[in-house]
Amino acid sequence: MVSWHLRHLATFGLVTDADGATSMRERWWQAAARGFRFTLPDDAEGQAAARQLRGEMFARYADAPQRWLLHDEPRLDAEWRGLAGVADTRFVATPDELRHLEEAIEELLAPYVRRKDDETTPDGAQPVRMLRYLLPESSDFSSTS
Repeated sequence: MVSWHLRHLATFGLVTDADGATSMRERWWQAAARGFRFTLPDDAEGQAAARQLRGEMFARYADAPQRWLLHDEPRLDAEWRGLAGVADTRFVATPDELRHLEEAIEELLAPYVRRKDDETTPDGAQPVRMLRYLLPESSDFSSTS
């Protein structure tokens, strides 16, 4: 049953074959990318699915900062602890400006995301997770801070 789901994910380009199978009956899979973005479809069914996916992602990562604080942060050296951060930045933007900002962030991150763990990674590098949410607020932005 799992193999059906993995083959289905492969049709969308989310997983690919991985090396390591030891027999013809074995098939190993790997994620096709280190993250993903999705756009909100135009149709009602697609919008409902996107909303559900967003909800699942928010729920899955809601406790990630607290888990990091309890489990990872204590094991980091001072330099890495000092580079970790939290930002809550509120700004005013048009839809086009927000789209441009998201594209610029993706472009800035791309060289780091595309690095292979075992190839061009410089000495001293380690995995970093960036959680970022773009959450447009209601149009009455002047009444809250």
